[in-house]
Amino acid sequence: MTMTPPSHTARAHSFNAAAAQYAANRPSYPPALLDTVEELAARPLAGARVVDVGAGTGIATALLHARGADVIAVEPGEGMAAQFRRALPDVPLVRGSGDALPLADASADFLTYAQAWHWTDPARSVPEALRVLRPGGALALWWNTSALDVEWIAEASGRVGRFFGVDISAEKQRAARTELADPSGRLSFTRREVRWSRRVPLATHLANISSHSAFLVTPEERRTAFLDEEGAHLLKVFPDGIVEETYDVLLLVATNT
Repeated sequence: MTMTPPSHTARAHSFNAAAAQYAANRPSYPPALLDTVEELAARPLAGARVVDVGAGTGIATALLHARGADVIAVEPGEGMAAQFRRALPDVPLVRGSGDALPLADASADFLTYAQAWHWTDPARSVPEALRVLRPGGALALWWNTSALDVEWIAEASGRVGRFFGVDISAEKQRAARTELADPSGRLSFTRREVRWSRRVPLATHLANISSHSAFLVTPEERRTAFLDEEGAHLLKVFPDGIVEETYDVLLLVATNT
């Protein structure tokens, strides 16, 4: 029997039941990323009104707040919002999505989307971004992507790709196409990549993998079997059980001119 792939909506909602796992195991972002955001926006984050959309559990929001930004977070999911409030009780959070921002016109210096823009409909989220941004304000979109030139990561990505029937390399190249971020062409994005890495226990690495929506909506027995096999593969590469994950953060920045 052929299984129907989970819908985009089902994958988006899957995070709410796994918010604690997401918060504990997902990677953050390097300081150089926010340096580059400031460079491309030609303005500092400190003192700026920043709206972090699709804030999730607050991984990016915490970094923006630490930079001295006046941050308000927007998150649609109940489970993710609850986890956010536990982690960042002093940062304002409103429920909503990038397709219908619950914010006033011309009220933000920055709109940021960390791992979140692909959950929006650009036909709606682009006009909303332009509505909420002040003149000269910046829209910054970014994603941690696997560094596929690292041998073990390329091999692991190949195993994930075969499991789901996708080409991870092609997906990464597709994500880098700025015209897909805004098919209307109303925004002119500048693209950068920032490489960084972290060292984590194997259990954290596997929990990070399984916190992605494609795994969250996979039947538990099948998911568990894959992760057990993946752990065995990686112990051959990292016999001490500490995995060095390397990422290329894909960053797209456009200003509201």
